[in-house]
Amino acid sequence: MPVSAIGALSRRRLVWLAVFLACLVPLASLVWRFLADDLGSDPVETLIRSTGDWGIRFIVGGLMITPLRQMGWNAPARFRRMIGLYAFFYVCLHLTTYLVVDQGLDLPSIVGDILKRPYITVGMLAFVLLVPLAATSTAAMVRRLGARTWMMLHRLVYPIGVLAVIHYYLLVKADVTWPVIYGAILAFGLGWRLKEKLRRRPRTLRTGAVRP
Repeated sequence: MPVSAIGALSRRRLVWLAVFLACLVPLASLVWRFLADDLGSDPVETLIRSTGDWGIRFIVGGLMITPLRQMGWNAPARFRRMIGLYAFFYVCLHLTTYLVVDQGLDLPSIVGDILKRPYITVGMLAFVLLVPLAATSTAAMVRRLGARTWMMLHRLVYPIGVLAVIHYYLLVKADVTWPVIYGAILAFGLGWRLKEKLRRRPRTLRTGAVRP
């Protein structure tokens, strides 16, 4: 392998490692704040909110990768799988903190919350839909399922994004600034995908003309 190719490969790996570690910074910050007793008057609530915030940021950010690539910015596409898995990781931390630390694995209380509180119902539904995406994220699963089936399954990310924004909106109640911002970004990303899909359809299908 030429020296230039080895150098380029090394740079790609360093960039990948840098992005990987950067995605761990929010968790490291929370651990540091926990050890420094700097999580505020309600540490459990801070942990739940912070991990949830980062979960939705990664979900919405992952959904924006395709529009960004179609606009000409290809760099983020290399990290699509990583960002998706980090979204699942932070959502798992969010849910685990709620189930174990906040609720103490009290099943009747958890079920009651799910049935009684719409934002928890919506959040649980988003998590359930997210699980098969994380489970089939590897190249081996793409081969096993087939590219077409895999792509159809991973379109679940669209309703997951919508449910995540709704969950956040219902949760905050008063100041809905950030849920609205995430919702606007999500709407732009989904609208862009739809526009590109319609643009790439054969002209005869768009106009209804029949090819002779």
